[in-house]
Amino acid sequence: MNDEDPHRRPIPRRALPVLLGYAGVRALGLLALAVWSAAAGKSPHTLLSARWDSLWYTRVAAHGYGWSVTLPDGSVHSNLAFFPLLPWLERAGAAVLPLSYADAGLLVSALASLAAAWGIFAVGDQVYGRRAGVCLAVLWGALPIGVVASMAYSEALFTALAAWGLYAVLRRQWVSAGLLASLAGLTRPIGAAVVAALWVAAALWIARERRAPWRLLLGVLLAPVGAAAYVLWVGHRTGGGLFGYLDVQGQWGNGFDGGAAFARFIGDRFASPWGALAGVGLIIGVALLIWLYVSGVRQRQPVPLLVYTGFVMVLALCASGYFGSKPRLLLPAFPLLLPVAVALARWRTSRSAWSLGSLALVSAVYGAFWLNGSGPP
Repeated sequence: MNDEDPHRRPIPRRALPVLLGYAGVRALGLLALAVWSAAAGKSPHTLLSARWDSLWYTRVAAHGYGWSVTLPDGSVHSNLAFFPLLPWLERAGAAVLPLSYADAGLLVSALASLAAAWGIFAVGDQVYGRRAGVCLAVLWGALPIGVVASMAYSEALFTALAAWGLYAVLRRQWVSAGLLASLAGLTRPIGAAVVAALWVAAALWIARERRAPWRLLLGVLLAPVGAAAYVLWVGHRTGGGLFGYLDVQGQWGNGFDGGAAFARFIGDRFASPWGALAGVGLIIGVALLIWLYVSGVRQRQPVPLLVYTGFVMVLALCASGYFGSKPRLLLPAFPLLLPVAVALARWRTSRSAWSLGSLALVSAVYGAFWLNGSGPP
């Protein structure tokens, strides 16, 4: 990896084929959603912008924080659980364009998903070359849960900030990395993964070079500011101090239990024959994730990528709460796809294109089926 190689700079012209390929994958997904929704008598616009978490984000954009719902069991679901960067951007978009908050959220996600694909390509290009970067970005877009990047959710925005933050870390652009990590921390709690990647990379660099330039120290200090500011503000607002945000998440049923609740959830699937098939599928899925991560270690991926990916995986798989959310919580863990992307990059272009195109078609159909059914909670 050469930090000064000009051919590794993600200039727009170099990334244009990636952006076109990614946009084509997402357009195919939206077309499949439109056709399926029409057959089901549902609105694809509503499915993308006005269900599940998107409703909470648009409410924050419209009215600010302070709204909550009390459930029959007495638990309180507060909108303080949702980090502020996406609703801030929705409010800004609705202020300068003739858009509703929901439509502004869709616009933010559309632009952010393109930025994410570009950033993912930049990371893959930096580490394993242009062909691997192209395959990585298109492969990420063609994931079965890739439709989430087209929703008024925060996954696309977070992945864009994380990917470019990791790219800055790999190129030792410490201040840029710190700023991007801080913005990622204002987007989702998992922003801590970007902070951890930066801190580990900085520590290794200091240990190797035996010096700590001011830009590195500034980046390290900036990285946690976004998340820390919001968490402390929530603690002050709720009167819960440092643990106020954890209390808010606890009311939602979210917490870190080392994966015990998820293991019980999988075990409960085996109570019926059809459920057992789902349980086996979940076990295979978790095993596949672990295999991909181990493959990344054997592939000698840069340490910051391994730290980031490991952090995202642990927080997604070892948290209690809505188990249906776990697939989309893993969407930002794009470095998991690097072993597959490198393998695809070694194939003939026609063979790689057919493979990615087939996966994109399957993903489009699954995404349409998913959103018209249970969808991502």
